[in-house]
Amino acid sequence: MILSGHEIRKHLGKQIVIDPFDESHLNPNSYNLTLHDELLTYEEVVLDMRLQNRVRRLKIPKEGLVLNPSQLYLGRTRERTETHGFVPMIEGRSSVGRLGLFVHVTAGFGDVGFCGFWTLEMFAVQPVRIYPGVGICQIFYHRLEGDYQPYASDKYQHNRDIQPSLLFKELNPDAAWPDPQRRLPFQEQGGG
Repeated sequence: MILSGHEIRKHLGKQIVIDPFDESHLNPNSYNLTLHDELLTYEEVVLDMRLQNRVRRLKIPKEGLVLNPSQLYLGRTRERTETHGFVPMIEGRSSVGRLGLFVHVTAGFGDVGFCGFWTLEMFAVQPVRIYPGVGICQIFYHRLEGDYQPYASDKYQHNRDIQPSLLFKELNPDAAWPDPQRRLPFQEQGGG
């Protein structure tokens, strides 16, 4: 069973946290989340599941940024959410989908107990200009039945930024990993 907009409002501050919350973003059975002003792209040509892939940060200016096809962009919501006792899920807004922009490739399903920002796996069918603060997706909530263990993973819980894949931590748990957003000097990258 999916919560209505009235039920979402009723549980705000208790089992559901949306920060910041804007009443005008509340829908009949969902809430519109907005796009933050930064994106990440991977710098590797071939991504490796066992390794921490390097990323590059892009700023989305007020005049917008054109997303190119065949490129994965990682974004995040401006809103931080917490969900206790319900299962949160996100889906792209139909108006965004009709522009050929996918806002999550596979990861629209959240876990009960998740607290943090939603990382968006954005992919454009054709070039499309995006803007910071635009209503990019909607969050909705399912009732949960039975006993459950709240989400407590150390990978994504309580994140504070866009989260690239951390699958490498599962596949190579004993390795020490540097910060993937650290820019190496040209010589360390194998140049000159």
